[in-house]
Amino acid sequence: MRRFRFYLAVLLGKLAGSMSRLLGRGRGAVVPGAVARLLMPEILSVLPCMVKEKIFVVTGTNGKTTVNRMLCECLEREGKRVICNRTGANLFGGVVSAFVEAAGLTGRVEADYACLEVDELEAEKVFRQLRPHVVVATNLFRDQLDRSGELDRICERLKEALRLAGNTKFVYNGDDCLLRQIALGCRNPQAAYGIEESFLGDAFQTGSREGSFCWFCGTKLEYKRIQYGQLGDYRCPGCGFGRPKPRYEASKIKCTGKGYSFELGGQPFLAKTCSPYHVYNTLAAYSALKASGAPMAHFGTSVAGFDYGNRRELALRIGGALVQLHLAKNPVGFQQKLALLSEDPKPKDLVLQINDEVQDGRDVSWLWDVDFERLPRFGVKTVAVTGNRRYDMELRLKYANIPCLVSEEPLKTVRGLLQTGTGNLYVIVNYSGLYRTGRLLKKLQRAEKGKQKN
Repeated sequence: MRRFRFYLAVLLGKLAGSMSRLLGRGRGAVVPGAVARLLMPEILSVLPCMVKEKIFVVTGTNGKTTVNRMLCECLEREGKRVICNRTGANLFGGVVSAFVEAAGLTGRVEADYACLEVDELEAEKVFRQLRPHVVVATNLFRDQLDRSGELDRICERLKEALRLAGNTKFVYNGDDCLLRQIALGCRNPQAAYGIEESFLGDAFQTGSREGSFCWFCGTKLEYKRIQYGQLGDYRCPGCGFGRPKPRYEASKIKCTGKGYSFELGGQPFLAKTCSPYHVYNTLAAYSALKASGAPMAHFGTSVAGFDYGNRRELALRIGGALVQLHLAKNPVGFQQKLALLSEDPKPKDLVLQINDEVQDGRDVSWLWDVDFERLPRFGVKTVAVTGNRRYDMELRLKYANIPCLVSEEPLKTVRGLLQTGTGNLYVIVNYSGLYRTGRLLKKLQRAEKGKQKN
């Protein structure tokens, strides 16, 4: 009877996913898992057992999707069959869906590895059924406060999730003091990765810093070096708690005209990205593969050809103007996007689109933790704000003494700046505006190309 329920759960889950895509109700990233679980709630404890080698889980605030995709692409380049929730559906239903979609009509999963992005708050629920071999933690920053709460809550839940995971190896960013205290509070085998040198400008090091006080004795942490947010070389003068010596390091980091060059394990790599935090993401993927003993013969080739944008960064020409789209969903992430402006010496315009839909989080008080006061130093000529929380954004900029245009229509705003602006436009949005704005920009690009042909 249980076997029949299992086959039926997989079959109906796959059918539901196909119907969802056919009817244009989404990409089928969650529906297959939801349907399968109705028939067999424990299905996530069955399907992963069919994976032949290892299961990776990537969690943390920023970088999950990038690291997970990189792990998947590296393993596929080695000729391995990989299950992956590529769309970023990282809640429990999305994880189940990845396995259901990978299963054949008989319910069998033919895969060597699984690479799964898992939301921090869902880790407990997922790990009760799924027992990953490696858990990779990128960082912990405040994000979606109305859903996630403060970081001490997330830290305790991740500790419990690791306990439930059994003997899984914990590969974590040792430059993050919050992840370090989680590592000290769990019994899992573990390995830290980190960056031993300062490689970012002052603009990246401003803004809010989480975990400023020692978790164990309450003394304010001291930093020898800060990368961004709370990431860096920290130490508690009270009890000695501090940054571990990383097992895996990135070094000799330089910004080139093509991206960022750096060394991992003494080998040179080039990441074709304008965003320096992707050095951390590449290091996380490298560390996970090394710690697991997975094949890495083509890692360098994978890194060189990897698309770090993941549809969350977009650069295109519209007429004679360069337009860049970036996602920012929390204070530290937003600070990094603003810091990118400081590295562009040319005059520029900026559109900030802030929404408060479900995927964004209703609480936008985090805007006050972003150092907008530095914007005038970055060569920004015009700032425009839009989105359904545009007035909150306008108020924050008013306190920073930065005038801005307020618009209800993103399309009209972008068109106006393309016509009268510097020809160098940055658009920063949070989650709900990302794909809509990307489609809008591509539509404008097609329209402009059509005009030129005529």
